[in-house]
Amino acid sequence: MAEGPALLALMTWLSPAFPTGGFAYSHGLEWSVEAGDVTSEAALTGWLADLLRHGSLWNDILLLRAAHRSPRDLDEVAALAISLGGSAERRLEAAAQGAAFLLAARAWGSPAGEAALTYPLAVGAVAALGGVGEEDTALAFLHAATANLISAGVRLIPLGQSAGLRVQAALAPLLITIAAASATAGLEALGGCAWRAEIAAMRHETQTTRLFRT
Repeated sequence: MAEGPALLALMTWLSPAFPTGGFAYSHGLEWSVEAGDVTSEAALTGWLADLLRHGSLWNDILLLRAAHRSPRDLDEVAALAISLGGSAERRLEAAAQGAAFLLAARAWGSPAGEAALTYPLAVGAVAALGGVGEEDTALAFLHAATANLISAGVRLIPLGQSAGLRVQAALAPLLITIAAASATAGLEALGGCAWRAEIAAMRHETQTTRLFRT
């Protein structure tokens, strides 16, 4: 378990206050709300559970682990990571947050190489260089990613803060399960079938009224 400086670094990097601009992205949730797919606490819980089991959050945690295991040799996996973005906005979300994270986290060390890193790659690499364990980083990343999307859901649906906290609590066992499952799943396990969420991200590009960038 992370402790001392490593724990403080991890909490800092994945805090909502860390300047990655995560509050500006909804991962396609904004269109899903407008389309009527996600309009309740239960629907938001299910939407996030699908992303964790079958969608982009599953891929993100595999990429994070790959970066943590090889933080100074990321060119090939960086090209793979950006290619997984199914739409222009999804690629923007991953790349812009990755660049912002690396800029803000320079005090803890920077990965070598010229490749632009998506957000999960950047977190994994910096955590490894900063001495933060892979398991702690993986679970904390999943928690932060879902918390950010819950915050978007609270604003978009809208839900009350108490409902948002219930969603976070309901997802906790699944976060632990996904983190554990990803520990032995390499990049060959990348993939997904959360098609409706990917379509939502594409449709968001032309949504008339938008609060979020994705």
